[in-house]
Amino acid sequence: MALEEQCSALPRWRSISLTRVEFPEDDLTGQVLAYISLLPIAILVGFVTLIVFKRELHTISFFGGLILNEGVNWLLKHILKEPRPCAGAHRTLPSDYGMPSSHSQLIWFFVVYFFLFLYLRMHQTNNARCVDLLWRHILSIILLGMALSVSYSRVYLLYHTWGQVFYGAVAGCTIGIIWFLFTQEVLTPLFPKIAAWPISEYFLVRDTSLIPNILWFEYTVTRSEARNRQRKLGTKLQ
Repeated sequence: MALEEQCSALPRWRSISLTRVEFPEDDLTGQVLAYISLLPIAILVGFVTLIVFKRELHTISFFGGLILNEGVNWLLKHILKEPRPCAGAHRTLPSDYGMPSSHSQLIWFFVVYFFLFLYLRMHQTNNARCVDLLWRHILSIILLGMALSVSYSRVYLLYHTWGQVFYGAVAGCTIGIIWFLFTQEVLTPLFPKIAAWPISEYFLVRDTSLIPNILWFEYTVTRSEARNRQRKLGTKLQ
């Protein structure tokens, strides 16, 4: 259906509770896509949670790139000032401008940066190389599906045109690549010094950039510490 026909026969809209995302009433596909379009918000919340509990410098840098990406999106929208499709279709909008799509730009920044992190930043473990590569490929496919789904949802729900979503994706991919290279070449060599700052030590900020597999490292250290404490506890009980 052409965009003009969609705009001339607008559906009745319902919104997801506590959000401004609207979907056509009695449209199951639209409702599912409305929830999918909330993924960028879930990503931001996830990053804040990780930073609070992990306090790892690369995670903080990744989140900083997301915030920078959002700032660039706001700037582009107010420079280009291209309106959204079907003016007045939605009751509540964060902005009247739609070029480029902020949802598309954020999700593609996240996905491209994560791709580069998975295949360039993380080192392969010698004892599980095939398994390690397999889960990276599976995770990459899932992330790609997420990005495509979020992008499509913004067009389906009449928040953006295909062009606005496409250029949002281009901007997100470009900024994601640039920020990854900046983090790797400029920030990562500085992480040990930043982690040694008194304020970093006070807030328990850490640098794990030299640890090849942080999940395996945390697992082995935690298991070793738990066993040591268990042995000490057993000795005291005797």
